[in-house]
This record gives sequence, C-alpha cells and structure tokens, in this order.
Amino acid sequence: MTGSILHGFHTLEPGAPFLELLSHRAFVLAPSHPGFGTSARPDDFETVYDLVHLYRELIDSLADDKITLIGASFGGWLAAEIAAACPHRLDRLVLVSPLGIKLGDRETPDILDVFNNHPDVVRRLSWHDPERSAADFDALSDAALTRHARNRDALCLYGWEPYMYNPRLKRWLGRIALPTLVLWGASDGVVTPAYGRAYAGLIPGARFELIDGAGHHPELEQPDLLAKRVLDFLGR
Repeated sequence: MTGSILHGFHTLEPGAPFLELLSHRAFVLAPSHPGFGTSARPDDFETVYDLVHLYRELIDSLADDKITLIGASFGGWLAAEIAAACPHRLDRLVLVSPLGIKLGDRETPDILDVFNNHPDVVRRLSWHDPERSAADFDALSDAALTRHARNRDALCLYGWEPYMYNPRLKRWLGRIALPTLVLWGASDGVVTPAYGRAYAGLIPGARFELIDGAGHHPELEQPDLLAKRVLDFLGR
C-alpha cells in the first residue's frame, strides 16, 4: 500500500512520529511543497494550482494503480483539489483540518489570518497545549528558523489571495467518489470543528471524527492517536 502525505503550515521532518507510525504499515511518500522547508521553488511556481498539477503528475508516475492521499491543513486543501480532479487515481482520502473553501459571507472569516493576527493569538488558537507543542523560537537552531521562515513565506505566496481558499472548490467536492475520512483537532481555533463538519458534509459519504487533545496540527500534537485513526480507516 502506498500513501502520500501533503503537509500543512509546517513541514514534516524525516523521522517525525506520525510518518514513522504510518510507515510500519505502508510505503509513505512525504514531500515538502516547493518553497517550504529546504525544497527549492521554481521561479514560475506561485499558485496552489502549480502544486496541484505537480502532485497529480507525481501520482500518475507511481507504479501503484491507486494510492491513499492524506493532506493536513494547507496540504488538505491540495489533497481535496486533487481528489476532486482525479479520484480515479486514489484509493482513499484522509483530510486533516483542511483549508480550501469559503462557508461564511465576505465579512465573516472562516479561517484565522495567521499573518495579520498577533503571534500570541495565532499560537493560542493553533494548539491544544501551546506550552507543550508550540515551537520555542529562542531554542531553535539557525537552520530550523530558516525552515520556519521559508514555510511562512511560501504559505503566503500560495495562499494570500484569496486567503486560503478556492472559490470554486466547494462546488466540486461533490465529485469525490471514494472513501473519505475527515479528521479535526477538537481544539482547533484556526478552522473550527464546525467548519470541519460542514466541509465533510460536502463530500459524499465522508466520515467526520474529532481528535481530542489537538488543535490545528494533530499530526504534530497527537501523532499516535492520529496515526491510529488513519490506520483503522485504511484497514476497514
């Protein structure tokens, strides 16, 4: 079984517990999006659809007939776009606190603005337990700080306008005709569980579950519990 994991705001480093747990049961691909972490970004890569087309090409190049696609946060948005465009190449879909759609009116923010809110506000709303899980920037190495800065720069480039959603994706989620699990951190303040339930409701037959003790990044805050939910879903 082959699974591809598309990361969110934060890249997943080699040896990350969530990746290690999944790799016991599957061959796992976990690329860094161009411009994130230490990955180079081609000069003409500047939209979400550059990433979507890149990953569709990657999926088409794999020997397996079908793969399981897992996407978290920003990567969940990418995964939803890919699944809506080419569900025939996928076996199952797992979305973890995905972004990508607009539910409220133009005056109502669905997704926390992580660039224009105070960092303390973003930190508090992003994690179930910020003191345990949020990065201590004073303790990070220069290399880790550089990766963090590149992550934010790339996220801004790809997701700034419109902010973290595609106005057309909501309409096309109904094309996702494959088993789908939507997981959400119960303490997520970046995109709330109510947003998640509505998101799952737009995908035919999608199952929605909460992850206790996690905010917007269950893959980092509750990797064991998240991996168990994903593996249980894949084993059904």
